[in-house]
Amino acid sequence: MKKKSSIEINGQTLNVETGHIAKQTSGSVVVTLGETVVLVTAVSTDQVREGIDFLPLTVEYQEMSYAGGQIPGNFFRRDMGRPGERETLTSRLIDRPLRPLFPENYRFETQVIASVLSTDKENEADVLAMLGASMALEISDIPFNGPIAGVRVGRVEGKLVTNPTISQQAESDINLIVAGGRSGIVMVEGGGLFVPESDMIEAIFYGYEAIQPMLQMQEEFRREIGKPKRVFQPDSADEELYKKIADTGTLLLKESISTPDKLERQLKVKEAKRSILESISESHEEGKSGIVEALDALEKKIIREMMLDEGKRIDGRSFKEVRPIECLVGVLPRVHGSALFTRGETQAMVLTTLGTERDEQRMESIYGNHFRSFIFHYNFPPYSVGEAKRLGGPGRREIGHGALARRALAPLLPDKEDFQYCIRVVSEILESNGSSSMASVCGGCLSLMDAGVPIQEPVAGVAMGLVSDGNKVIVLTDIIGDEDHFGDMDFKVAGTRDGITALQMDIKIDGITREIMQEALEQAREGRLFILDQMIKAIAKPRTQVSEFAPVITRMKIKPEKVRVLIGPGGKTIREISNGSGARIDVDDEGVVTISSPDKESTDAAVRSIGEIIQEAEVGKLYMGKVVKIMDFGAFVEIFPGTDGLVHISQLDKERVNKVTDVLNEGDKVLVKVLEVDERGKIRLSRKAALGESLDNVS
Repeated sequence: MKKKSSIEINGQTLNVETGHIAKQTSGSVVVTLGETVVLVTAVSTDQVREGIDFLPLTVEYQEMSYAGGQIPGNFFRRDMGRPGERETLTSRLIDRPLRPLFPENYRFETQVIASVLSTDKENEADVLAMLGASMALEISDIPFNGPIAGVRVGRVEGKLVTNPTISQQAESDINLIVAGGRSGIVMVEGGGLFVPESDMIEAIFYGYEAIQPMLQMQEEFRREIGKPKRVFQPDSADEELYKKIADTGTLLLKESISTPDKLERQLKVKEAKRSILESISESHEEGKSGIVEALDALEKKIIREMMLDEGKRIDGRSFKEVRPIECLVGVLPRVHGSALFTRGETQAMVLTTLGTERDEQRMESIYGNHFRSFIFHYNFPPYSVGEAKRLGGPGRREIGHGALARRALAPLLPDKEDFQYCIRVVSEILESNGSSSMASVCGGCLSLMDAGVPIQEPVAGVAMGLVSDGNKVIVLTDIIGDEDHFGDMDFKVAGTRDGITALQMDIKIDGITREIMQEALEQAREGRLFILDQMIKAIAKPRTQVSEFAPVITRMKIKPEKVRVLIGPGGKTIREISNGSGARIDVDDEGVVTISSPDKESTDAAVRSIGEIIQEAEVGKLYMGKVVKIMDFGAFVEIFPGTDGLVHISQLDKERVNKVTDVLNEGDKVLVKVLEVDERGKIRLSRKAALGESLDNVS
C-alpha cells in the first residue's frame, strides 16, 4: 500500500514515502529532504542460521556516486567496492540504536540497506537513513521494538538548529547526532569546540524534542499500512534451572568475580563456571542446554548487585575513581613523536608522523573531494586481549574508534597556515580492559606534544558507565570491560579543561533523565581533569621544535608573474632545483612556494636557488651576467636565470665602440650595472658604468 507523509525541519520539508519502489522487501521507505533522497530497505529471512547465539543483523549504508553526479574513480568505475570511511561510520551510526530493539534470541538473518540516490550537497543523508531504517522495520513483518529516529543538532550564532545544512555546519560549534525513541534517548554521537557540559545537555535534549514528530509519523505508518508482525516466540528462561545454578554457584562465582586482575579474574570465572556446569549437567536432563546462558545471567546479576547493593566495583575502586595512570613520552628513538599511555590494564602506544602536503589523505565522497591533513588510525591487535587471531585490515570498530579519537583532537590543532605539516597519528593498543579509544585520545595528545605540534591545550578522554535497577542509579568513572558489558550505558567524553570536543553514548535501558545525564557529564569532567593533571606531569606543553627526523618545511611567497619563471619550460627549472638540492618543491598559481626536504641543508639550498631565479634587478647594483644575444644596437645580458637586460652599444665602453662584437660575444661573462628598470619591467644595463668596480660588490 502506498503512503506519503511530511514534516517541516529547519525550514525545509522532510518527505517519507513507501509502497512505490522495492516492493519485494520486508519493508522499504524513501526519505527526501531538499534534493537529497535515500532509499532504505529491510529484509529478514524465514530460517534461523544454525549454530549462532547472536542477532545476525547487518546494516549497510552506501553513497552511490551518481547521487552526486560523479563517476567512480576506481579502475572498474563501479560503486560496489570496499566502503569508504564515511559509509562505514554511518553504517555503525544506524546499527547502534537499532540492534538493541530486536527481540532477545531473534536469530533470523536480517539486513538493512540504505542507499543514497541523490544529494543536493547541502542536506546530509546519514540521519535520513537512520529514520528510513527504523520506518522500514516498523512497517515490515520483522519483530522490532521501535520506532526510533535521529537528528543532527548544530549551534549557529548561539542558536540551536535541527539538521543544519553543510553550509551551516561550517559555522557551528556543535555537531551532534541524537537518536531516541518514545522511552528516551538511546544514542548520542558527535562533538564540539570546547562546549561546556551544560550547553551539551541543552543540545542533546533539544535534539530529543526534535525527533518526536518523526516518531509520531512512524507510528501512523505502522497503524495504517504496517504488515502483521511474524510470529516469534523467544526462548523462555528456565527458572528452575537458573535457581538451581544460583543456589549452587553464587558464592563460588562471586568470589571469582571479585578478583581485581583481569586475566586472573577471567581464569577464575572460567574455572568456576566449568565446575558449576559439571555439577549441574549431571542432574539436568538436557545436558548443557541453557546452562551456559543461565551462568552468564547469574554473572551479570552478581556484578550488578555488588555495585547497587554493596557499593563495590569488581576491582575494588570507588565509583568516581580513575585507575592508576602512567604517561611516558619520547619512548621510541626515530619516530617524530611517541607516547605510552597506561591506565590500569589498558595501554596504548601512540605515534605521530609529520609529513608534507603530498602526504595528505584524499577523501572522496558524493559531497565532493577534499584532502585531509590530520589522519588518525587505531589498531587493535588480538594480543591486546590475550587472543590469537588472523591479522587483517581494520574493521568497523577500529575505524569508528579512530574517528572518535580524531574528532576529539582535531579542534586543538593549529591552522594549516601556521603549521604546514600533514599529521598522522597511529594508536597501537597493546593491552585492553576498558576504553582503549579514550586511551588513544590521551596518548594521541601526548604524542602530538612530543612531536612539537603546537596544539592549543591538552585534551583527555574518559569512559563512563551506568548501572540502574529502576530505583537506584550509579554512575561509574573509567569503566573496565566487564562493567561495559554488563552495565546500562557506555558514555565516552573527551575534552579540555574548558569544554567537550567529542562525545559518544549508547544507552541500553529506558528513561535516562536530564538529571542523570548531568550527573554523568559532571562526573566525567572531574575524571577528565584528573587525567589531564597526570598527563601534564609527563609533558606540560608542546616541544618548541619538531623532531630532527621530521621533514623540514619552508614556505615563501613569490609574485604570481614569477611562477612561470620558477617552473621553467616544461617544468625544467623547478625540476633542476629539486634534483640539485634534494628538496621537494610545490608552487601554486598564487605564488605560494612550499619547500620540503629531509634536512635543513637541502631546504636552504632550494631557497637560495629559488631566490636567485625570482630575484628582481635593483637600480645601481652590479651583476655578473652572461651575454645571451648580440644585436647591432647592443647586447642582451642575462643577469640571473630568466632575467636579462640590454647593454646599449653606447654603454659598452668608455671609448666609442663601432661594433658590438669588438667588445662582447655570445656566452661571454660580463660585469654590468643596472641603470634603469622601466614600468614595463625592461632593464637597461651598462658595462661602462661597471668598469673599475670591485667584484666584492657584485650581487
